[in-house]
Amino acid sequence: MDTLTPQQRSERMSRVKSSGSRAERLVRSTVHRLGYRFRLHAKKLPGTPDLVFPVRRKAIFVHGCFWHRHPDPDCRLARLPKSRHEFWLPKLEGNRARDLRNLAALESMGWRTLELWECKLHDLPSLENEIRTFLDS
Repeated sequence: MDTLTPQQRSERMSRVKSSGSRAERLVRSTVHRLGYRFRLHAKKLPGTPDLVFPVRRKAIFVHGCFWHRHPDPDCRLARLPKSRHEFWLPKLEGNRARDLRNLAALESMGWRTLELWECKLHDLPSLENEIRTFLDS
């Protein structure tokens, strides 16, 4: 049972943004600090990647663990809500299936991709190393 009224739930869900999340801003500032330059949200590419490096033909997706169904079983942020499983499970699984289709489409176009998960962004040295390795390879 939802503890919020439909109007309160609608208000809360309207605050969920599709871009410019805290995780995305952290990745953008890290990439910029490392000296790489990028484009944001290339709408012409499948999945509208969060960071695009056109010359390198590489793209980075910054995924929220809940919305994109982080497959790591230890991720606490990817848990399902306790109510309305019949609504949430198909919705979230559909998001993940769409992400996989977009990654495959980008690969078929000759692009390399990196998925960064919200729960893995707290270790900055590891994040910097992963980004550097991806962009320099």
